[in-house]
Amino acid sequence: MHIPAENVMFELAVLLAFGAVCGLVAKKLRLPSVTGQILAGVILGPSVLHVIGHDAVAGLRPVIHFALSLIAVDVGTHLHFRRLRNAMRRLGLLLLLEVSLTPFLVYLALVFGARQDWTFGILFGALAISTAPATVIAIVKETRSKGVYVRTLVAAVALNNIACIALFEMAHTAVTVTLDPLGGISAGQVLMAPFLQLFGAAAIGACLGLALILGSKHVIHIEQLTTVSIIAIFLTTGVADFFGISNLLACLFLGVTMVNIAPEKEEIGHRVFVNFEPAILAVFFTLAGLELDFGFLATGWILVALFVAARFGGKVLAGIIAMRLAGGTDNVRRYIGYGLIPQAGVAVGLLLDVQDNPAFAGTASMILAVGVAGVAVNEIIGPILVRFGLSRSGNLGMDRARLIDFIHEENIVTDFHAETKEDAIRQLSDLMIESHGLQIDREEFVADVLKRESLMSTCIGRGLAVPHGRIEGEEKIVGVMGISRAGLPFGTPDGLPLRCMVLLASPVKLRRRHLEVQAVLARSIGADWSLQLQLYNANTPAHVYEILHAEEFEDFNYFLEENEPPPTPLGQAAAGPGDVTDVS
Repeated sequence: MHIPAENVMFELAVLLAFGAVCGLVAKKLRLPSVTGQILAGVILGPSVLHVIGHDAVAGLRPVIHFALSLIAVDVGTHLHFRRLRNAMRRLGLLLLLEVSLTPFLVYLALVFGARQDWTFGILFGALAISTAPATVIAIVKETRSKGVYVRTLVAAVALNNIACIALFEMAHTAVTVTLDPLGGISAGQVLMAPFLQLFGAAAIGACLGLALILGSKHVIHIEQLTTVSIIAIFLTTGVADFFGISNLLACLFLGVTMVNIAPEKEEIGHRVFVNFEPAILAVFFTLAGLELDFGFLATGWILVALFVAARFGGKVLAGIIAMRLAGGTDNVRRYIGYGLIPQAGVAVGLLLDVQDNPAFAGTASMILAVGVAGVAVNEIIGPILVRFGLSRSGNLGMDRARLIDFIHEENIVTDFHAETKEDAIRQLSDLMIESHGLQIDREEFVADVLKRESLMSTCIGRGLAVPHGRIEGEEKIVGVMGISRAGLPFGTPDGLPLRCMVLLASPVKLRRRHLEVQAVLARSIGADWSLQLQLYNANTPAHVYEILHAEEFEDFNYFLEENEPPPTPLGQAAAGPGDVTDVS
């Protein structure tokens, strides 16, 4: 049975139903549902059953654009600069290696290995940088993954797509000049092309992001929030298309603007579609499979194989080298490259831009055939590799509430120095206010912490202190951690150097949970020599975070929905000098 292209709604229903079923079958086989949905598209498409033809894609193009726009906004919200402060070095190095090593290896493989023209090599070198954000985000959410690896991966995907679009624009313009020297394009335009894309997208995304934030300031009803969010996303895409700017980049900058200017407005943007997101993504990935045509593999498989292999090697090597130079954790260093393999919408969109350029009239079909076939292979094996990386990194299934879930990488400082206890508390208070975005009076909070400290020492012993204060207007406990390898030079009840200081701030109504957290910190960091040895010698905040969330320490930093023990009075938590009782 072949569904006519004009029957768009019937096609959409078939795509959604078959894609959802294949996604469920893939999950039963312990594969990502994305893989099943892509294969569903392949089965329905011209390559197998021909139920839906390539001509149907044109009618469903708005669905693809809307899905890509939502995904781009979602990816942009993961570039929260305050939260990524401790990750900037590894992200910068990873981006540098991705935009240099990966294109270089692809260029060598195609130009010297397959004897292709240099223009072919630079186009595919730039194309190789991109990673499919939709695939990565979908698998992270499906597997409920969370941790340093996930944070690094999603931010890296956002950055490499920005770089890919900018560098491909430069390569595309440079090749156009070579193939059509009379086309009127100057060397200056070649160099300016990526900057126009970046600044144009940033301007559109920032302006409409601010408009969305202001427009939703006094809106509280979900239907109204949905309306203003749809308007903002459609406007961003439409305005970017009008000016010839990448709408994907513009939507990404829309997300970046929202999360950095108004992080508390999580209910706008892509999040208003949270209930419809699985259906939108199922249609998107099934359509992606529908567009894949494996006919070229019969004759041009060697080009596709070289492109896929060189890109894979470049991504994995870039991850290993960058993370080693940045002092990244072993789990991130070994497996980050695997998470960067999927490739889909961005790459195909860039290839279609080449098709519209008259200068490529003689080579456009070959470029599209090699590119789409390479993307097909990367998008089928990519989701499996992303899941593999998430699993081996220890981040799989970790997106669940834990007792000490309020201390993330950005809330930790290593190589901590302070001359006095008051100085240490002031430094950690500054870190807490900044990293958690607290709206509190700093001096008032510090005075409250020091007052409690004067009544009873919060040094629990064995190198741990847990000073704490009360805060108003917050709904949850927040905290920060300072680790000193050398030991802080002020006295402790047991005479041992202070190596770890955890500063807590709790709302009055959460006193029970506050006592529980203190008790657990005392029983674990204050008593477990293995945990102390690892924490006190950790090199970076990322190392500390991974230690706190390691499987071997789940007995103290447990998942709250699975284990809710009553709080132990802190005076009974740890024996020895320096036991601390909560001072209300």
